[in-house]
Order: sequence, then structure tokens, then C-alpha cells
Amino acid sequence: MNPIVGVLALQGDFQEHIASLRRLGADTREVRTEAQLAAVDSLVVPGGESTSMAKLMDIYGLREPLVAFARSGKPVWGTCAGLILLASRLQEQRPEPLGIMDTVVQRNGFGRQVDSFETDLDIAGVAGGPYHAIFIRAPKIVEIGPSVEALATLEDGTIVAARERNVLVTAFHPELTTDDRVHGFFLAMAAEVAAR
Repeated sequence: MNPIVGVLALQGDFQEHIASLRRLGADTREVRTEAQLAAVDSLVVPGGESTSMAKLMDIYGLREPLVAFARSGKPVWGTCAGLILLASRLQEQRPEPLGIMDTVVQRNGFGRQVDSFETDLDIAGVAGGPYHAIFIRAPKIVEIGPSVEALATLEDGTIVAARERNVLVTAFHPELTTDDRVHGFFLAMAAEVAAR
């Protein structure tokens, strides 16, 4: 039986993630409640507006279940706002992150919407040459803990993709391209975790 990939569907570009995952043949579910979270084997926390997403998580009573889900060893991937929410600490006062990955993150670390950019990245574990990454009001990972592995960096050394055991984060938006290799990397990571 194929593992079920959940996509947190409170706000943001969850539909785009679902489309990418389905192109790869993944069985996906939208997750808005604790019961829906309990029915999936891995989870994508999409890009969007991190403050709104954090408020909705609290309204739906998902904060503690999300932390428990990640701590149980199930694979979790946060993109952009998802990366912000999974951090252990933010440089800003809000929103309150979930404290799942040992990182310090700066929201809108590259500037505002007008400072959005695209670049080619080499991502460890993602074969097939450089990956064309889209950054929109992207966060910056400013510090990583000893158990966090940097998977991709910009030319100035800024970390834009990282992994800590069962948790993956990307500062860019793989769901906004037709290149599904990062989604494939997450599915492979989920299969690897499931096989343990």
C-alpha cells in the first residue's frame, strides 16, 4: 500500500503541492483537522502567509498534533512559510514557530515581494543537474543546529534547503515549477523513513 502524503490545507499554495505530488503518483490528502493528520504518513506544510497559517493552526487545534507528528519520526516538509513554522526560533516576534527543526529563521529574509528572484541551485540528493528555484518573499535560514544538514546554498553561503532526520525545509517554492524532483526527493525520503 502506498504511503499517504498529507498537505496542510489551511492557507497558501497547498493545491499546487497536491498537483506536483499526484504527477509523481502519490496518494495525497488535504489536512485541516487532527483526525485528517492522523490518517496520513507524511506531511507537506506549504508556502503562504506564515502568520495567518499559525493563527489557523491554533484555531483548528493543530499545533500540538503537528509537533507530535514530526517528533514521532513521520516525514515533514516545509516550503517557505512552512520553513518558518517548522523553525525552533525566529528573529521576529511572531508568529510563534512549532520548534520542530533546530534552525533560526528570518522571515522575508531576502526582502519584500519586489525582491523575489529565481536562481539555479545544486541540491544534495537531487540528481539531474541544477534545479531552477523560485524565491518569493522567502525566509532565510540564519543558523542551523549540529544535527541539521544543509542541502543547498546560494553563492553567498545562505542555506536555502536543509534536512534534520525526518524533516525537510526549502526556502523556495518547488510547487510553482513543473520540475517535480524536490517532491520526488521528499517521497523517497518518506519511503526511506517508512522502511525503518
